[in-house]
Amino acid sequence: MLKQTAHDLVMAAKAQIQECTPQQAAEQLAAGQRLVLDVREADEYAAGHLPGAVNIPRGVLEFRLSADAAMANSAQPLLVYCKSGGRSALAARVLQEMGYSQVLSVAGGFDACVAAGLPVAAPPSISYS
Repeated sequence: MLKQTAHDLVMAAKAQIQECTPQQAAEQLAAGQRLVLDVREADEYAAGHLPGAVNIPRGVLEFRLSADAAMANSAQPLLVYCKSGGRSALAARVLQEMGYSQVLSVAGGFDACVAAGLPVAAPPSISYS
């Protein structure tokens, strides 16, 4: 039996999905053209995320989308990101398999967005004074 690594699965998914650069993602966000899904874990999202992003962790994505009537429109353009692009590539592939026809994954993920200087929604600073 041929074993595939996580890297193999991500590379196979990337061959079947569309990716965009952080700059292209910023343009789409500014135009309000896509619903933004952050597929990182809740603690990652809480530490900082793209403005307006909805957090649905990769591990529960299929279940949450199937149970959420607001996500029933499979023609809704989606922008998906994670920390570095692996989970979002897998998520984008699954979304396509679920019938979503307009899915983009952000190449390089949240880390690339931060490096490109995109705005980030972060939790308020705690002051101890």
